[in-house]
Amino acid sequence: MIVLNAAVAYQLTQFKKDVDVIIKKGVNKDEAIFQVLKKYILESERVLFEGDNYSKEWHSEAKKRKLCNLTSVPESISLYLTKHSREMLVGSGVFTDKELESRVEVEYEKFAKKVQIESRVLGDLAMNHIVPIAITYMTSLIENVKGLKEIFNNTEYERLAGARKEVIVTISDHISMIKKLVNEMVNERKKANVIEDNYKKAIAYESKVKPYLDEIRSHIDKLELVVDNEMWPLPKYRELLFTR
Repeated sequence: MIVLNAAVAYQLTQFKKDVDVIIKKGVNKDEAIFQVLKKYILESERVLFEGDNYSKEWHSEAKKRKLCNLTSVPESISLYLTKHSREMLVGSGVFTDKELESRVEVEYEKFAKKVQIESRVLGDLAMNHIVPIAITYMTSLIENVKGLKEIFNNTEYERLAGARKEVIVTISDHISMIKKLVNEMVNERKKANVIEDNYKKAIAYESKVKPYLDEIRSHIDKLELVVDNEMWPLPKYRELLFTR
């Protein structure tokens, strides 16, 4: 927030200087303000985009416009240390060089810590809540299939049990993938934790740990669609959206 306020203050100061320069040429204040605003709008036209800046379309558009379009949080944070940023933040007296570098280090550490906490919480939810319930439901389906085999002849059994066996395989595959991905995520987290450089640690958490969050979540979402609603341990999307 302090950095944002500093950027705004710097821009306002620059705006006033530009307006004053034009006024000194004999232009009235309102006209001077209009001219400066027009100049700023034309200069910023290359970065203006009326669509969704999180969409793939923007990534393509940014590349076409030859704009910097970082998707890495640690790399974005590192831009505070560029020459231009230092000139604005240090030059305007908001920070000293040491203070700016310290704040950037703190931001790297905060990012790594947030991803670490999210991955640990997801791992706990997956292994201690989702997987056991999925196994319990799968076991009940297996018992159901066994019961069908005892009652019906082979032809009827195959017709009646086919869909249930497919669900069993689906659940088993998702359980196996969740356990595999959680173990891999934990190992990557351990590797990242021994990195002393905060920037490199943040990069490791972003590139090596963070991708597992979406992968594990994807398999959990698939299980949510097939596991018995009464057994599912967490609120489902429709319950969050529509249940009061």
